[in-house]
Order: sequence, then C-alpha cells, then structure tokens
Amino acid sequence: MDKTDRAILAHLMENGRLANTELADLVGLSPSPCLRRVRQLESSGVITGYHAAADPAAIGRGFHVLLHVEMAAQDRATIEAFEAAVTELDEVVHCLRLFGQPDYLLWVAVPDLQTYERFYMAELTGLPGVARTNSQFTMKTVKSTPGLPIPSP
Repeated sequence: MDKTDRAILAHLMENGRLANTELADLVGLSPSPCLRRVRQLESSGVITGYHAAADPAAIGRGFHVLLHVEMAAQDRATIEAFEAAVTELDEVVHCLRLFGQPDYLLWVAVPDLQTYERFYMAELTGLPGVARTNSQFTMKTVKSTPGLPIPSP
C-alpha cells in the first residue's frame, strides 16, 4: 500500500458513504484510477466491508458488559464447543481468545441489567468448559474509534 492507498482507506474509514468522485478529489486522483484502487483494496482483503454505525441504546443494546471467561479444560474439543456456542449468541458482539488469563474476553450488549442477568443465568453459565466468569459493566464510553488508525509508510 502506498500513500494514496492509505489516504483512500483513511477517508473511507471515516465516511464509507463517500461518492467515488468526492473520494477522488480528496486524494488527488481522477475518478477512474480512484475506483480502480478502491476495487483493488477490496479484492486484496484490505477493505473487508462497509458498515453503518448505530446508537446501541436506540436498537436495544445500550447495556454493555465485558465478561472474562476462564476455562476448566483446554482440550481442543472443549475449546471448539465453547467457540461454536458463543458464535450462536446474538448478545455476544465480540469474542477474543487470549494467551494467559482470562482465556476469553466477551463483549455482551443487551438492553439492561435485568436482561443481562437472565442471559447470564440461561446461556452464559451453561457454555461448554466454563470454570469461572467475571462480569464488568461499562460506566462510560470515553473513546470509541471506528476502524483502526492508518500508520504512515
């Protein structure tokens, strides 16, 4: 990726709805070469998609919980069963497997504390291989950056 590709990517991460002509003006290209570069960034997997950002509270997902999960067993079957079960839970919006403790971090988004408590008891406690959990509730979002910063070449 050269400087122009990075500029294209930065502008699209800031506003994925930019028209190609606007984007071309912003990066100093004519529309055809700009579109070719965007298509190349898409086909090479640099651009993985375009998304609308929504207010979590407006869609009934305003209560966020960071759940630490420690596994009782580390065998392949248990890990695969746990991960397969987590992918089926709509309330889990992000799941990371970690080195060290905890074994997993799950971001859960639900309407409120009562819904989380029901979800926790009905679903999370029954996930395969779970030994311990620790729930942390979000007090305030201080910073939320869409996408990632684009490093200079």
